[in-house]
Amino acid sequence: MSTQVILPRIMQVGEGAAQQVADVLTSLGCSRPLIITDKMMVELGYAGRIQEYLAQQNLCADVFDDTVPEPTVSSIAAGVDKVRNGDYDCIIALGGGSPIDSAKAIGILGKFGGVMQDYKFPRVVHEAGLPIIAIPTTAGTGSEVTRFTIITDESNDEKMLCVGVGFMPVAALVDFSLTLSLPARTTADTGIDALTHAMEAYVSKKANLYSDSQALSAMRLIGPNLRRAYHDGSDKQAREAMMLGSTLAGVAFSNASVALVHGMSRPIGAAFHVPHGLSNAMLLPAVTEYSIPAAPERYADCARAMGVAAETDDTEQANRKLLDELQALNDELQVPTPALFGIDREEFFQLMPTMAEQALQSGSPGNNPKVPDADDIIRIYRSLW
Repeated sequence: MSTQVILPRIMQVGEGAAQQVADVLTSLGCSRPLIITDKMMVELGYAGRIQEYLAQQNLCADVFDDTVPEPTVSSIAAGVDKVRNGDYDCIIALGGGSPIDSAKAIGILGKFGGVMQDYKFPRVVHEAGLPIIAIPTTAGTGSEVTRFTIITDESNDEKMLCVGVGFMPVAALVDFSLTLSLPARTTADTGIDALTHAMEAYVSKKANLYSDSQALSAMRLIGPNLRRAYHDGSDKQAREAMMLGSTLAGVAFSNASVALVHGMSRPIGAAFHVPHGLSNAMLLPAVTEYSIPAAPERYADCARAMGVAAETDDTEQANRKLLDELQALNDELQVPTPALFGIDREEFFQLMPTMAEQALQSGSPGNNPKVPDADDIIRIYRSLW
């Protein structure tokens, strides 16, 4: 059986990649970009730096910086209006997963109209919106190389998964130097998000030889370097490994899908405003323990790729070491439980059946090696407390 692989048309990878933005725009035939970012990127001077790189080739760009973490239908509305009322021929998406996800949605809605609910899965969006040049500033979401975006519907707190080649950026400028200023908490949360992408792509029922190669490479880069980047943000070698690992993990899950961790993570994020990478981290040890019996060899491969198990370890030893490592990683990176995060216990337990249904509706749990029912998901949610 063949596998369709979808990637950005151009990928510029390495230190200084962002400086090539004007050349990339020219090669794509674009000259009127809108930079979509957040206020932190403006404050840190990153948006101004992109404008300077463009100005060197007589290109100018407006900035829309009203994106928010965990984007919502209402948070992207002003950006959609800006695109509809402006004369832009492309979007430069600058920032972490939230600005890039926002830009993907704005690029489609700005060109074709409608509301975000029209584009949520199971609809697959083949239409091409405004071309997006993605410049990630975190090593985590991999959104610069995925055909997904996630937008929350505030009316029911649903994190809508939107899928299709229409959401794939045409170019990705992957420049690890933009991550050197990331605080430790963001480094940890985005790093575990990337690790989860790689692991879930590898154990997914939709895994294939191509996605496997990307996922294993990502785990080899992320496994030994996540702690290093967390403890010393100026460690260029670790930052470079994390950035490329994140991008490869994005390629892997974009072409193999994610599984149960992501399915269960989105409802926690939507209901309790937990950052996406952090809710993944809360879930990863428990979901891995639940899933190992259905794919023991695959999880053992993950342990070996991450460097926590030796090639000489048998499957059972490797998986035991994997579970120990995931828990140790959460402890060292100070990942809180839902209680320590400040979630109300009664509300969390009350919402479990709703969150379980939302998780199942997303489709992601169906890719898991062991496919859960609602009761299984509720049990795992309960175990997190």
